Amino acid sequence: MSRGFIKEDDLEHAGTDLPERLVSLHPNYVTPEGLRQLESEASGLDKERATLVAIKDDELAKQKLAVTDRDLRYLSARLEHAILVDPANQNKSTVLFGATVKVEDEEGNILQFHIVGEDEADIAHHKVSYVSPIAKALIGQKVGDSVSWKRPAGVLQLEIIDINYQKAEI
Repeated sequence: MSRGFIKEDDLEHAGTDLPERLVSLHPNYVTPEGLRQLESEASGLDKERATLVAIKDDELAKQKLAVTDRDLRYLSARLEHAILVDPANQNKSTVLFGATVKVEDEEGNILQFHIVGEDEADIAHHKVSYVSPIAKALIGQKVGDSVSWKRPAGVLQLEIIDINYQKAEI
């Protein structure tokens, strides 16, 4: 008989075939803040896991446990391969990992980007991954240099007006 005609409890198998979270093939560079963020997230998931393990015979708890375990495996892999880069030790005259860069576009608009690791990238806070197109365009440049940012909306010329390695205040 086809499995399509068999009625099973939907929760019985839901969440048991979760795909793993993909781990980037790029080196896992992290700022001190990014490392703390990963550690904090792993710690929170450990606590959540302990709570979920204590709940017996609850299908919803089993699903949440499967998601938590998967996320813990991902974070463990990211922490195991983390390469800490302290922005305080970077060459202050050149855009490198950990820099906060102020640029001016062709129309005089000022933009700011903080170049961080993949896991701490958050465009809402102007944090961009070091493998993003904007970071790739900026890395290695100096104040006064002009770069081309290749975007889906078209190429935008940017001039670097400031490089800072302090914590970004955005």
